[in-house]
Amino acid sequence: MTRSRGTAVATALLLAALAAAGCGLGPGADVGGAELTVTREFGSVPVLESDVGEVRESDTVMRVLEGQAEITTRYGGGFVQSIEGIESGQRGGRSYDWFFYVNGVESPIGAAEFSLRGEDRIWWDYRDWTAVERVPAVVGSWPAPLRGGYEGRTHPVVIDCEGGGAACDLTRQALEAAKVTVSGGAPKGAIRVLVGPWARLRSDPAAALIDAGPAESGVCADFSAGRGGFRLQGLDPEGKRARAFGRDAGLVAATRRYEAPPVWLVTGATAAGVRAAAGSLDAAKLRDHYAVATEDGVVTPLPVGTG
Repeated sequence: MTRSRGTAVATALLLAALAAAGCGLGPGADVGGAELTVTREFGSVPVLESDVGEVRESDTVMRVLEGQAEITTRYGGGFVQSIEGIESGQRGGRSYDWFFYVNGVESPIGAAEFSLRGEDRIWWDYRDWTAVERVPAVVGSWPAPLRGGYEGRTHPVVIDCEGGGAACDLTRQALEAAKVTVSGGAPKGAIRVLVGPWARLRSDPAAALIDAGPAESGVCADFSAGRGGFRLQGLDPEGKRARAFGRDAGLVAATRRYEAPPVWLVTGATAAGVRAAAGSLDAAKLRDHYAVATEDGVVTPLPVGTG
């Protein structure tokens, strides 16, 4: 009897010590709300949308998904096999799978390992990855990651104006309206927003990924060069040119070079195109899109054919 009571007391003391040390045997404290979106076909087909409410410091992307949707997993529960009955696999000889983004950035780790910190936007999308396996960053979680950061850290945001003229002012206004703090100078680890005509931006190492193709940039768009200058081209999910936009079309896209912070591109072939792109920095126009082209006030989700 004495031994049993002594063991109980020792166990209680151990648990108290662990709690005091912050080891957290329980679910942990609330860290804020989260939002979950599930789509298909590059964001064009809604599957599920939920305001998760408060998440705890022990919650992961996988745990939140399990609490909101019917899912199956593989590889010991670390990866998603199906959501709401939509299963990874081959369709018509092409590969389809589930991918997830937190605050607009593709995760470098599995959903079961990704801990949430509150105010996160979680986006799962089921898509064809045969031609474009990796899409490192998307614009559809605007204003994230420009507001709030990514991968558990906040980052300064800078506007790199490369001949953007009035479009740079429009971009700054859009960021400020979205409560994004724009930094001056070139702070280390900043998320850059490049604003300017494509002829000026294409020499930037991150922007140059567009010229390397969607397999490198994750962006289903490119610019063709002709006698009259550049022309924005929209690509389909196979990475093939599917639509030539007008001379004054704009592009809003995001990409990422290696492990550097994501870079947003607000660009076009002409000054009018850059202004059109800057005018599309709005949640209603960007939400759940990987990238967008804009022309004559009409926003076209990219890849072409997924709108």
